[in-house]
Amino acid sequence: MSSPGNARRVLVAHLDDVGMCHGANRAMLELAGVGVVTCGSVMVPCPWFPEIAHAYRTRRDLDLGVHLTLTSEWQGYRWRPLIGVSRKSGLVDDEGYMWRNCVLLRRHVDPQAAEEEMRAQIEAALCAGIDVTHLDTHMGAAAVPELVDIYLRLGREYRLPVLLPREITSYLDRLKLGAVRPELYRERLAALEAEGAQFVDRFRMTPGVPSSEADAAYRALVAELPPGVTFFSLHANAPGDIEAIVPDRAHWRTDEYRILADPDFAAFVRAQGIELAGMRVFRARLRAGSG
Repeated sequence: MSSPGNARRVLVAHLDDVGMCHGANRAMLELAGVGVVTCGSVMVPCPWFPEIAHAYRTRRDLDLGVHLTLTSEWQGYRWRPLIGVSRKSGLVDDEGYMWRNCVLLRRHVDPQAAEEEMRAQIEAALCAGIDVTHLDTHMGAAAVPELVDIYLRLGREYRLPVLLPREITSYLDRLKLGAVRPELYRERLAALEAEGAQFVDRFRMTPGVPSSEADAAYRALVAELPPGVTFFSLHANAPGDIEAIVPDRAHWRTDEYRILADPDFAAFVRAQGIELAGMRVFRARLRAGSG
């Protein structure tokens, strides 16, 4: 799938980590379609996934993908694979939870078990009644070299856009995947282009700055967007629970929630001549192209 236009600046303002906690769900329900947020993706193994799945029954306007989850990074708030905690899978640590980062995952994972887990997450979202619009991945885990072909194959099988930006270094440089060869990803990107399955040019992410710098940082990110489609990976969280989950960085998420809820910020985005797009439109274009 090609970019919507060479000179146009298109922003996919995407909330990651929906279902991770109640505050993430509140952010999705309150922000989607109101200002700049157009879509998000759910973490199916997380404790608050049932809440967002239930809410979806009365909020069919929500544009939700599956945030394929193979890592569980927080200190005292964690989750397990849907397929169980057998160590043979290579999906769990000594405590029976998903690995805390992608480097540890890569060291232990059985790709076949990872495929089974990712498929289970997609199927669980579909069974919950969510009209899944795309696939992306928590911490980039499904896109590590050992799993990226499975990740792309699942996109093909379910006829869903998969997050893998054309400007691959804009993605790899923000993640902590361990040693990777950008050439491997460029080969996969070439195949996606040939299939007409590509949709996003570059990746941007929550800047993670002090609260005093947050407003200026978000406005700068928007103002500096180049032509093409930019996927903005956001992590907004309403206050109330994230402060206990990750005390030292909770403000990154609550500041983002405040900014995204501010009508002045939405007006600023519109004033830049930036077009907003969700993932449902890219799924439609993908499926139309593949027959």
